[in-house]
Amino acid sequence: MNPATQFIKEAHSELKQSTWLTRQQAIDSTKVVVLLVAVMSLYVAGIDYVLSVLVRAVLGR
Repeated sequence: MNPATQFIKEAHSELKQSTWLTRQQAIDSTKVVVLLVAVMSLYVAGIDYVLSVLVRAVLGR
């Protein structure tokens, strides 16, 4: 059997054995990810702002 064909058959077999998230679990996980990305974005923006103020103060601008 062609190695590529065998790989595809084995991959398909493994995917059948996997447990998938329910729709609600996927939605809840997405909400958590979006919330954490928003929080981390605000954190990085805050650090950026503080550092830019410090640099301006040091450079006298």
